[in-house]
Amino acid sequence: MQPTLVQQAQYGLKSEGRHGVQQWRARVPYESFKSQYGPNYSIPKVKLGRFTPAALTRMGPIGAAFGVSAGIFAIFFFDGIPRVQADILQKIPFVGEFYHNEIAPEDNPF
Repeated sequence: MQPTLVQQAQYGLKSEGRHGVQQWRARVPYESFKSQYGPNYSIPKVKLGRFTPAALTRMGPIGAAFGVSAGIFAIFFFDGIPRVQADILQKIPFVGEFYHNEIAPEDNPF
C-alpha cells in the first residue's frame, strides 16, 4: 500500500524540501457585502455583553416587574418568621400593626 502525501510529510510536521513547512495564510480582512437594494441597517457600536442599549431598555421594565413580584413573594413567604416581622413588616405603614404582637402579661412566663 502506497503512503499518501500527508503521511509522507508526517501530517505537516516535517519540513518538505527547500520550502519548509507551509504556514496557513492570514485571513484577509474585507468589508461584508451590502446590497443597495437591501434594507438599511446598521451594526450598533455600543454593546453591553450580548445586549445593545435598546434591548436593555426593552428588557428593563420586564426585569423590574419580575424583581418586584419576587420580593413580594419573599415577604409573604417569610412573614411567619419573627425577625422578618420585626425588621420589615412592622415598619410598613398600614400593614405594620397587623404584625405587632402583644403578649398578655398573664401569658408571659418572664
